[in-house]
Amino acid sequence: MVSIMDYQGKYQSENVAIAMTIAGSDSGGGAGIQADLRTFAFHCVHGTSVLTCITAQNTQGVTRVDAMSVESVAAQFEAVMVDMRVSAIKTGMLLNQEIIRATAKKLVAFGCGNVVVDPVMVSRVGAKLLDDDAIKTMGDVLIPLAAIATPNRYEAEILADMEIQTLGDMQTAAQKIYKLGARSVLVKGGGMTGDLKAVDVWFDGDRLEILQTEVIETIHTHGTGCTLSAAIAANLALGKSKLQSVQDAKDYVTTALKYALAIGKGQGPVGHFFPLLQSKS
Repeated sequence: MVSIMDYQGKYQSENVAIAMTIAGSDSGGGAGIQADLRTFAFHCVHGTSVLTCITAQNTQGVTRVDAMSVESVAAQFEAVMVDMRVSAIKTGMLLNQEIIRATAKKLVAFGCGNVVVDPVMVSRVGAKLLDDDAIKTMGDVLIPLAAIATPNRYEAEILADMEIQTLGDMQTAAQKIYKLGARSVLVKGGGMTGDLKAVDVWFDGDRLEILQTEVIETIHTHGTGCTLSAAIAANLALGKSKLQSVQDAKDYVTTALKYALAIGKGQGPVGHFFPLLQSKS
């Protein structure tokens, strides 16, 4: 699927995989659209985007959020879809009930199948990012369209309507979220503590898997959730299975964390372009 150069050096682009991110802009470049597009590029996937909101933020936090109009979101989506063969889509910060509904409507209208839904309802430290109406809409209309839903601990608690303290809780939550209509679920353990910190749970109706990676000790983890869902979408666009896409995406994020960027005065982003950093080390 990856393009190559022919003997004359002309770029052959016919077989390049295309993915889309529907998310917000992070002016600090660590998360959101910026992280997603870098992740797509790393995987040699052409990235397209639908901007849902513009944030003023840096490594220390968010100071302002401006929503795009529903009409703008719909127009961006349509402009890409009528022109390009998009093989996978990820959703990130959708911000409000109206944008969530508009996104779901367009996904249905265009028959989109490889949709990775990162709910972005609650931060990894438990801060609510959407109001209650938007959260309900997320569960009712968007989660059922997901080929893979990737809630963190706190989002999974809301979607599954239960507390999550143990590995067994994570497994139960994954099964309950699957019943909401998602074709597969990855409950992320980044918000867990102790031995569960790097443990995720996968369920697709048949397989209940415990996926564990190396724990990377760093405070510079901004954008990990966005990066993971974008990497999953990129791998789906490349034709990989859902579970393989998740496993490869987890490996990518783990390595990117090893090369996290200590920039700014707060929590820096992961090193999306770590091969370049490796070549300089």
